[in-house]
Amino acid sequence: MFRLIDAVERRPQAAFAAFLALHSVLWTALPAILYLNLPLDLIEALTYGREWQLGSDKHPPLPWWMVEIMYRAFGVDTAYYALAQFVVVVAFIAVWKTARPLVGATGALVAILIIDGLHYFNFTAAKFNHDVIQLPFWALAGFAFHAGLRRGRLGHWILLGAALGCALWAKYFVVVLAAPLLVFTLVDREARSRLAGQGPWVAAAVALVIMALHLIWLVQNDFLPYHSVEARALPVRGPFDHLLHPVEFLGGQLFFILPALLIAAPLVWPQSKDTPTAAADAFDRRIVTLLAFGPALAVFALSLVTGRGTVTMWGYPLWLFLGLWIVLVAPAALDRARLIRIGALWAAVFTILAIAFVADYTVLPRIDHRYRAAFYPGDALAAALTQRFEAATGRAPAYIIASMWNGGNVAHYSGLHPQPRVLIDGLPRRAPWIDLHDLRTRGAALVWTDGDLNSLPESFAAVAPGAEVGAPFALPFRRGEKVLRVGWAVLRPQAP
Repeated sequence: MFRLIDAVERRPQAAFAAFLALHSVLWTALPAILYLNLPLDLIEALTYGREWQLGSDKHPPLPWWMVEIMYRAFGVDTAYYALAQFVVVVAFIAVWKTARPLVGATGALVAILIIDGLHYFNFTAAKFNHDVIQLPFWALAGFAFHAGLRRGRLGHWILLGAALGCALWAKYFVVVLAAPLLVFTLVDREARSRLAGQGPWVAAAVALVIMALHLIWLVQNDFLPYHSVEARALPVRGPFDHLLHPVEFLGGQLFFILPALLIAAPLVWPQSKDTPTAAADAFDRRIVTLLAFGPALAVFALSLVTGRGTVTMWGYPLWLFLGLWIVLVAPAALDRARLIRIGALWAAVFTILAIAFVADYTVLPRIDHRYRAAFYPGDALAAALTQRFEAATGRAPAYIIASMWNGGNVAHYSGLHPQPRVLIDGLPRRAPWIDLHDLRTRGAALVWTDGDLNSLPESFAAVAPGAEVGAPFALPFRRGEKVLRVGWAVLRPQAP
């Protein structure tokens, strides 16, 4: 241990590189080995991404495009888990670059080790989605905002605009980052002085240029994703929700932060008379405090005002700079003894998270019998449905009418090139890129796993009149005792 700490103190950059390698390799390998079926978010990405649309009824398309690129470039599922860790590593590097001039290389490494205790960057990051893809853009925005305010270089402001612009293509949640940055720039005296230069205005222009295509799409489509979110959101039941929901959000975030706080504990206890010597001044501390807590407070304030419920998993990008803030305000100097304790606690948390991940997909399924998408029989479902459609029509299916989950699994695991396209839920408004005339001309396979398996769901019957319903069948999950019961039908190709 002492030799390892010696190496960290002598070459913190090399230690940081080793950490990144260990983190990315382990958290790419574990899901690649233990996920027997792609998780929901990746199936969704493969369903939407192949259509190359500028928007959808749910989210912006950037992560879906990235997954589709990985599919076309590599064609193996492990590539998606590697992609998730790649964006996490980029986020870590941006935080490291922000921290190093303020707390030194060793302090920057400690800042990263602290936030690595958050499951957002490891346990749940494997399910690459709109939350995960926010991480590099938020981290780059934080780095560029601090650097732009401190050094005023135009390149940093351009990077800030690019990061915020790309973050909109990742998830609309970027508003809770952009709003605190804007408020701080207007309120803080030193930050406000930068408005006299061109930097902030260039950042705003760059962001708007990058956002433009999607903003135009939103206007042309009557802000479709917002209507979808509004329809799914829980209604406000009364004045008490204005207090309950924000408190629930903070409580959930505190629970997830606890491992990170445990890693950081040696910076506070035991107490020491030696005070840290950081290069940061009061302005730096204000900026870092904003980056560490501003977005979370924005979510809290929105929930407080609207009374709407929040989602705990929104915390993905909120705490990127928490570790840096803790190192920056720690009352004790980062000496060798504290570094040893921090390293040991990080190693313990890191190991526990890895063991918990393995147990969740090997041991617990035998105990809790909980539904896990990673054990879904997507390959068997695709084979069964493709075989039935080919037997009925003499050709492979070009279209699937199904839920996103069922249809996405059939399309991905069918082995067909090109993959069948999915009419999601049988609703043209959910997949407006589907040409219903072409679908009926070429035929479609229909599949559902809810309701009456012997008759077509109402929405399916509306777009596929004349579909022939087959006898339901059952498929065992890839692990465990669960069985998937399947209803299916064939819409035979019709003459133009």
